[in-house]
Amino acid sequence: MNEIIQEALTVLKQGGLILYPTDTVWGIGCDATNYEAVKKIYKLKQRKDSQALICLVNNYSMLERHVDNVPNMAYTILDIAVKPTTIIYDDPAGVAENLIAGDNTLAIRVIKNTFCEKLIRYLKRPLVSTSANISGKPSPKSFKEISDEIIKGVDYVVNLQNEKSMSKPSTIIKLGNDGMVKIIRE
Repeated sequence: MNEIIQEALTVLKQGGLILYPTDTVWGIGCDATNYEAVKKIYKLKQRKDSQALICLVNNYSMLERHVDNVPNMAYTILDIAVKPTTIIYDDPAGVAENLIAGDNTLAIRVIKNTFCEKLIRYLKRPLVSTSANISGKPSPKSFKEISDEIIKGVDYVVNLQNEKSMSKPSTIIKLGNDGMVKIIRE
C-alpha cells in the first residue's frame, strides 16, 4: 500500500486528480488547497462550481486548522456517529476558494479509512472527495460501475479496486456557529 500512497501523493502534489476508495463510495480527489485542481474536478464531473464539494481530513487537529470555529457539538456528533458523517461548517479557512460554498461554508469529513488517513497524513492537507460520477448520474456502488469517462479523466487510479466500501454516501449535517443543527442527508 505504501507504493500506492507514494504514487497518489506525487499526482496530488502536481495538481492532478486521483480516483480512490473512501470510507463511503469511490471518489474523485485532489489537494483541497489547489484552486486549479479543484477546477479540474468540476469540469470532469460536469458540475457547476456553485455546488460545493466535500473535503476529507485525517484528524481533529487538521479539522481545526481548516475551520475557524469548530462547534463543540461537532465533536459529540463525530464521536457517537456509527457511519461516516460529513459536517458542514461555517467560516472555513486554508482551502481553495472554489471549494467554499456561497454561504461561506465547507463540508468536511474526518476520515476513518486506513488508506485515506495515511494519504492525507503524508499530503499534510485536506483531500477533496466527491463521488466518482458525472453530476446528475447515480453514484457508483463499486469500482466496476465507474464510467470510462471518469476513469480516463483522472491522472491516477488507486489500485485498490477490491477495497470494500460502504457503497453509500455519508450522512451530512449542517452545524451553524449560531447553534443551528440541520440534517441534510441521512
